[in-house]
Amino acid sequence: MLPAAGMRRLLAIGLVWLGCTFAWAILGSTLGVRSGLASGGLLPEVHALWGPPLVQEPPRASGVETHRAVATEVKFDEERKRYYDVKHEVDVTTERDLPLESTRAAVKLSLEQRRKGLLWFPTYAVDFRADYAFRNDTAEKRSVQVIVPLGKQGVVYDGFTVSDEAGEALPTTFGEGFVRIDRTLAPGQRLTLGVRYRARGTGSWGYGVAGKGLGPEAGRARDFTLEMETDFAEVDFPAGTLSPTGHGAEGGRWRGTWRFEQIVGSQPIGLELPQRLNPGPFAAQLTFFAPVSLLFFFFVTAILLAAAGRTLHPMHYFLVACAFFAFHLLFAYLIDHLSLGVSFAIASAVSVTLVVSYARLFVGPRLAILHLGVPQLVFLVLFSWTFFWKGFTGLAITAGAVATLFVVMQLTGRLDWNEALGPRGRAPSQLEPEPRAVPPGA
Repeated sequence: MLPAAGMRRLLAIGLVWLGCTFAWAILGSTLGVRSGLASGGLLPEVHALWGPPLVQEPPRASGVETHRAVATEVKFDEERKRYYDVKHEVDVTTERDLPLESTRAAVKLSLEQRRKGLLWFPTYAVDFRADYAFRNDTAEKRSVQVIVPLGKQGVVYDGFTVSDEAGEALPTTFGEGFVRIDRTLAPGQRLTLGVRYRARGTGSWGYGVAGKGLGPEAGRARDFTLEMETDFAEVDFPAGTLSPTGHGAEGGRWRGTWRFEQIVGSQPIGLELPQRLNPGPFAAQLTFFAPVSLLFFFFVTAILLAAAGRTLHPMHYFLVACAFFAFHLLFAYLIDHLSLGVSFAIASAVSVTLVVSYARLFVGPRLAILHLGVPQLVFLVLFSWTFFWKGFTGLAITAGAVATLFVVMQLTGRLDWNEALGPRGRAPSQLEPEPRAVPPGA
């Protein structure tokens, strides 16, 4: 059982750890505010500058036809005091959708990572080209209206054209979120339209309508082909979208094809652009994990020094913890001006130098490096570095903790803890007094 002095020492060290944990919580919250962890505050600005996520919906065409019909009108005869029917012919106008017989689309995406504040946003330029074919499948001459949906807010289209089968530009009417083309088709006549434009967006690109699929008919698209080319190789497909029928990456580029003779389904096409590691959220993660790192460090350092017959005063633990905090504080503000890797290296070097140069003054250079410097490299630097390995951080930290436990158990397995923690274990400040000279004749 620890004596009262030992219990007070543990409580003091615990207060040091709690105080640092509170400071890290404040720093992590500050980073969250600075970067906007959910990016909700920055997204409207980003979309205003570079465009929102773009989704191209398929066009739809409807035809208006007029035919003669017999209408019945009810009249009242005043003399005979009865109602009677009067029949006459009238012109009746009906509207009916034309089938989209084929789609041939080609999309090129060019990625450009842009930084705003402490966040990276994957912006892109898209070059869209598509040929659509409609047919008047009736025996009547029809006035046809084709609607090509466009983005409603924050989307700028460059070089937008709609052309016919011969490549001649067609007269168009622009509305809020759409462009309209008016044509007249003879019975059975085919209408081919070419749509071309360039635009900019952020985050993702898609084609189709969620819940309706790839064509204007809900759940069905005929003779559909979309070819996509990107200048980046890392692609991902959002949940609820169609995977390509063929794809491959080569030379840092990616190509994918969606080809269907007749697809029945309600899933659209979607592609998410690669996301760079964001400095703000990354620094916040490191900061919120810091108390765990410091706890490991205190545990291992205390055991190693006890095995060497040395102990540290709570004030030593406090100043070493401040050096740990200096790592996260320096890293949090270096990332405003330098890359993540450079900021991490500088903050690590400064923090380790602070600890080792301080510890050498009371435990000597050898113990300062082995019993404080090396554990700091493991539990602060290496554990923090694992956050660069997305998806493997937890496993890496667990493996490191188990390996650390194994090493400590092997190094201290033959140690007499009663002797190591007993009165013979001296604090580095408790130096032996120099022997006093005895005067002659005393």
